[in-house]
Amino acid sequence: MSTNKILYKKLSLGELVIFAQQDDFRALEELLRREQGHIYASFCYLSGDKESVSDLTQETLLKIAKSIKTLKQPNTFKSWENHIVINVFYDTLRKKRRHPDTVSIDDESDEGYNITQIPDKKSKPPEKVITSELEKIIKAAILTLPEPFRIAIILRELQGLSYEEIARATNATVGTVKSRIARARGRLQNDLKAYI
Repeated sequence: MSTNKILYKKLSLGELVIFAQQDDFRALEELLRREQGHIYASFCYLSGDKESVSDLTQETLLKIAKSIKTLKQPNTFKSWENHIVINVFYDTLRKKRRHPDTVSIDDESDEGYNITQIPDKKSKPPEKVITSELEKIIKAAILTLPEPFRIAIILRELQGLSYEEIARATNATVGTVKSRIARARGRLQNDLKAYI
């Protein structure tokens, strides 16, 4: 491993942004590597379509790479990044509304979708199974939230953004953001009280 890679891994997010804006490809590469997991997780909770999560993540990373120089304040990178995530998500929703998914009427599987079950042959400890099931239940509950609530709660709980950062990313007031998060938490508590 080269000393340059070690150096880039030690840099803060803000430093990586500044170097990336100066056409430092390694800094940009490290920045995108660090952020891809957060972006992927956000889309996992935002989108009910598992197959599109990777594509949405790649599209977002590409937009960040192409427009990193337009970011005027490197310390606002997370807020700027989440604004891109939200825009990519809404763009995808608009495209889907214009071109809804089609399913063949000849398809005989449940709900018109071909679902193949592949058994997991590895034995799982009971704790992992319970955690995995609970995660699925929480994710399903989040997906039932209206989009503004879902986005606000994900940016707050998953990305750790402040109310002000969420307000900027979603073009809403801080009061609206607080209200959406409170209502989302209330609905999730109600939906999950049987499990938690």
